[in-house]
Amino acid sequence: MEGPEVASATERCRAWCAGDVELVDYHDHEWCKPSHDERFQFEMLCLEGASVGLSWRCVLHKREAYREAFHDFDVDACAAMGDDELEALMGNVGIIRNRAKVFGVRRNARVVQEIRREFGSLDAYLWDFVDGMPVDGRWSSPEQMPTQSDVSRALSSDLRRRGMSFVGPVITYSFLQSIGMVNDHLVGCSFR
Repeated sequence: MEGPEVASATERCRAWCAGDVELVDYHDHEWCKPSHDERFQFEMLCLEGASVGLSWRCVLHKREAYREAFHDFDVDACAAMGDDELEALMGNVGIIRNRAKVFGVRRNARVVQEIRREFGSLDAYLWDFVDGMPVDGRWSSPEQMPTQSDVSRALSSDLRRRGMSFVGPVITYSFLQSIGMVNDHLVGCSFR
């Protein structure tokens, strides 16, 4: 079966995308690309949270089901989800059926609403942690890439203080990569 042509191993960060078409597409078009789209930011926050204890590959392959289940990650729609709607999602085989993670989407959406009221936007709040400029890792090998940073620890601490769930410093570092606040494409990656 033929699929989309992908660049060779020497042209991209293959430590984690390993030839999986969806992971390769995510790597090439989204990962570490600066985004100021709040819907995308909230989507990545939720999906990264869903990946706690699991692989990113597992969650990414369920992305469309998550979008359908959680109103395309519209913050206000997610914040308004009732208990019955969230309970019904526990039967949705297309998503990770962990009660804390499912109900955490609503909880986190409500925290984002508070952040918006305080800072004007989720985007302004997030990007203030890096003074508006992506942190450029400039790693030459995957082994050099950290799993957390001072920024991820600070953001994680503040998000948890505000009541968010599934935002530890490691998952928050992955979130920073996902929305391009951190650029961890290896220096030899052609998608850098």
